[in-house]
Amino acid sequence: MNNIAIKVENLSKAYQLGQIGTGTISRDLERWYAHIRGKEDPFLRIGESNNQHTKSDSDVVWSLKDINFEIEQGDAVGIIGRNGAGKSTLLKILSKVTAPTTGKISGRGRIASLLEVGTGFHPELSGRENIFLNGAILGMRKKEIQRKLEEIVDFAGIERYLDTPVKRYSSGMYVRLAFAVAAHLESEILIVDEVLAVGDAEFQKKCLGKMGEVSRGEGRTVLFVSHNMGAVKQLCRTGVILDQGSMLTQGNIDRVIKTYVQLQQSSKQPFYKNLNENANILKINTEDGNQSRKISFEHDENIILRLNCMIDSRCIDALIGIKILDTLDRCIFTSEQQINELVSSTGITEFTVTIPNNLLTPGDYKASIAIHIPNVQIIEQIIDKIFFEVLETGTDFHLFSGADYGCVFADCRWDTINSK
Repeated sequence: MNNIAIKVENLSKAYQLGQIGTGTISRDLERWYAHIRGKEDPFLRIGESNNQHTKSDSDVVWSLKDINFEIEQGDAVGIIGRNGAGKSTLLKILSKVTAPTTGKISGRGRIASLLEVGTGFHPELSGRENIFLNGAILGMRKKEIQRKLEEIVDFAGIERYLDTPVKRYSSGMYVRLAFAVAAHLESEILIVDEVLAVGDAEFQKKCLGKMGEVSRGEGRTVLFVSHNMGAVKQLCRTGVILDQGSMLTQGNIDRVIKTYVQLQQSSKQPFYKNLNENANILKINTEDGNQSRKISFEHDENIILRLNCMIDSRCIDALIGIKILDTLDRCIFTSEQQINELVSSTGITEFTVTIPNNLLTPGDYKASIAIHIPNVQIIEQIIDKIFFEVLETGTDFHLFSGADYGCVFADCRWDTINSK
């Protein structure tokens, strides 16, 4: 236990859907009597896993079920999983914001958490007062906090508003100050949920650098939840995958991310149909030059996206575009077209977008499709629905197996200027 920062044993958390209560006074008394005796709630056994896509007769759902893992001191751990997998619930239990239904947590050190924008801040207090409040909650003395104050304010970049009540802060200012407080005050464990997405790109980069410094330089433990696999890979050495409230795997971050990507793509199809009756993007196919639907393409093969759209009066003067991303959510390229240059009237229209052969290197990709008016309105956007892969089928890329040779093959022009 000497090097273990957090140990989680048989951790479960159940929530009751709808109105709280069993429905009868006798059952509520039975539940209360079990609670005061330290026994498990007798009515939680009817609960089931947290699958949001299935209908159930049960009114109790297990947000987490039988979670077990250990985190060593100084480790940076990425908690990843789909929406609703139980990531935020786990962090709230670790932060002691909510209690587990069953199981226990043991560990060493004070915990600083950044779970939601403004967590732990009092809206009526100024930024300065909230810094001292958070430090006091962590058990720090006033002199210790004063020693860190200038560093916190400089990192957050809100010196001008330091004595303004935080209820007047924008969400970006809120999260900058909250992260600065959590990262700089003297806690042994730093827990950060997806809130960094509120900040701008420059601040996100600054935060990742600080978390890396906190983990590797100061030997503090970091738990990080994000859907950005690039950020997780950059910061974390190990990872945990949650799925429908259960833990699938824990281990090296590269292996964990690969498993998560495979999980995301396990149900991928070369066809997507929008079930929203008011949709503008109705259907999307990925196909080859012979109009055969498929998700796997050879490197020297064109990749065609066929889009079936309802063009109404909102869309006719908008842009339609695709964005191609890799498995770490890095944008590879974007292609857009003015709709009124493709069609002149409203109605159902079919578009095709051809990604030329020999462009994308072997690997897994996904497409995001949107109809939007730049900087004004996103009319419709389809994300995390269209997946495809480019196969290694005897090209020269096999020579670089295991190396990161990028995502786009640049067929640049090479000339000899002077040769002797």
